[in-house]
Amino acid sequence: MAVSKKRQTSNNKAPRDVAKPKSENPSWLVPTAVTLLVIGPAWIVTYYIARGNYPLPIGNWNLVVGFAFLAAAMTLFTRWK
Repeated sequence: MAVSKKRQTSNNKAPRDVAKPKSENPSWLVPTAVTLLVIGPAWIVTYYIARGNYPLPIGNWNLVVGFAFLAAAMTLFTRWK
């Protein structure tokens, strides 16, 4: 009668580092994203309070600049792990 080979038990074990994240966030990511998230609305509110004279004399393009800050913050938050 044929004898089967014995199974190796090391193949059936899960790797130990399954639950550990492979890479962490860069240290600059969250502070930069939060700063941009604060600057964006502050830029827009300053534009409305100053009736278009501040922060830059570029008219309604100040709204685009404020929303660009917000979009940059959201883009950085997508990289947050």
